[in-house]
Amino acid sequence: MNAPVGVFDSGIGGLSVAREIRAALPAEPLLYVADTAYVPYGDRSEEEVRARSLAIGRWMQGQGAKVFVVACNTASGAALEQLREELRIPVIGLEPALKPAVRQSRNGRVGVMATTRTCGSARLQRLVDAHGTGATILRQPCPGLADMVEDGMLAGPELEARMAEYVAPLREAGVDTVVLGCTHYVFVRDAIQAALGPDVLLMDSGEAIARRTRQILAEAGALAEGGPGAVRILTTGDPAEAAPVVERLWGEPVRVERVEI
Repeated sequence: MNAPVGVFDSGIGGLSVAREIRAALPAEPLLYVADTAYVPYGDRSEEEVRARSLAIGRWMQGQGAKVFVVACNTASGAALEQLREELRIPVIGLEPALKPAVRQSRNGRVGVMATTRTCGSARLQRLVDAHGTGATILRQPCPGLADMVEDGMLAGPELEARMAEYVAPLREAGVDTVVLGCTHYVFVRDAIQAALGPDVLLMDSGEAIARRTRQILAEAGALAEGGPGAVRILTTGDPAEAAPVVERLWGEPVRVERVEI
């Protein structure tokens, strides 16, 4: 089947998930939407995030997407159930990799770096309740970090200074494992690792989402053959602003198109 795998995020952070899907399923056509006209979702109400997620999900379905990957923790927390109720195609949501982090932690102290909204979400609390028994879970909001990635600030003194502030409570608590609870943070993984130290294990959800996508497509008999599949990256914002950062994060030249949703 040549129908695309739809991937969506509030901005360009979800490209970290799209890269994992691309690596695992190189024959699949990818259709990525960055809702950069409304980024960051963490500053918006849950109702607005839900409305945007549903609008983009409906649009993806209308474009013939065979699966809809919500590569955004905030959107997953706000809209996943409604998306699954309303759309006719499978919906794959994102959640922080807390369960494997607790399992792999040596000292039972696990940090979660995420947006302020994700840190305070009922969805994360349910994960802590389900998988955090016997462990100490420290939630660390990182306001502004996703915006820095959106602006292409992936290294440098300003990022290092901000990162030192974010990780100070985690270092003080002696965490040995940290969950990257926002897709944007994968792109500054090296800076996070340097701030935390080499002995702290970092975990994210990208590979798990790629495996789940493969499983769902295989069960439906919908895996693409041949390849490589085409890649389309769309933004609700200004393509000229997004394109240079998208190209850096994607790792190869790619056209960024404007879409109104």
